[in-house]
Amino acid sequence: MNPTAIKRINRALAYVCLIVASAFFIIPFIWLLSTSLKPLTQIFTFPPEWIPHPILWSNYSRAVEYIPFWTYLKNTAIITIVSTLGVIISCPLVAYSFAKLEYRGRGILFFVTLAVMMIPGQVTMIPLFLLFTKLGWVGTPLPLIVPQFFGVPIYIFLLRQFFMGLPDALREAGRLDGASEFRIYLQIMFPLAKSAVLAVALFQFMGSWTDFMGPLLYLTNEPSYTVSLGLQQFQSQKGSEWGLLMAVSTLMTLPIIVLFFFLQKTFISGITFSGIKG
Repeated sequence: MNPTAIKRINRALAYVCLIVASAFFIIPFIWLLSTSLKPLTQIFTFPPEWIPHPILWSNYSRAVEYIPFWTYLKNTAIITIVSTLGVIISCPLVAYSFAKLEYRGRGILFFVTLAVMMIPGQVTMIPLFLLFTKLGWVGTPLPLIVPQFFGVPIYIFLLRQFFMGLPDALREAGRLDGASEFRIYLQIMFPLAKSAVLAVALFQFMGSWTDFMGPLLYLTNEPSYTVSLGLQQFQSQKGSEWGLLMAVSTLMTLPIIVLFFFLQKTFISGITFSGIKG
C-alpha cells in the first residue's frame, strides 16, 4: 500500500473518531432542544421521540412568564461582562510582569500564585463569605465581580506561559524608540497576546455565565438573581413542567454556543499558547 493511501486511511479514521466523539457532546444538546419543544406527554415516551409533534414554540413564551427571566438575564449579563472585563484588565498585566520584568520577590510572588491555585474553593468559601459580609457586599453582585479585577491565578499562569514565548527583542525595540515599560506592554505585547487573552476571556465568560454557587452564596434578594438561580427556582416551583424547564435551559445555553461559534478560531489558537514563530 502506497504512502498516499495510508495517509488517506489515517485521515478517514481520524474523522470517524472525531465524529463519534462529537456525538457525545452534541446529542445531549439536541435532546435538550427537542424536549423544550415537546408536549409533556411525549417527554417520557419509550422509545424516545427525537422530533416533537406538534412543535410547541409556546413552551418558550410560557417559560419566561413563570419567572422574571429577562431580569435574571440582565443580571447575569452584567455580572459576566464586568467580571470578564476585570480578568482582561488584571490577568495579562500580572502575567506580563511575571514573564518579562525583573524585580525582587518575583519568584516568591509567582510561587504564592501557584500555591493559591492548589487550594480548593471549599476551603476559602467561608473566609471569603465572612470578609464580604464585613464589607457589606452580601446581597449585591460585588463579590462576583470585584475579585476578578485583582487577577485569577489559573489565568495568570496560562498567560505568563504565553508571554514567555514572546521574544525579548520586541521589548528592546520599544525601549530604543523611547517607550516606557507600560507602553511596551500596552502597544506591543498585549496585542500579540490577543488570542490568548480572548481564550482566557471566553473561559471566564463561560464560568461566570453558568456559575451557580457564587450567586447562591451572595445574592440574597430575588431581583438580583442570575439565570442559574432562576433555573433552580423554576425547578422548585414547576419541577413537573420539564418542557418549560428545558426551554429556559436552552435560552441560557444559546449565548455561549453563539459566542464560541464566532470565536472558535481565536479560542483554539489561544489555548495552544504557541507564541511567535521566527
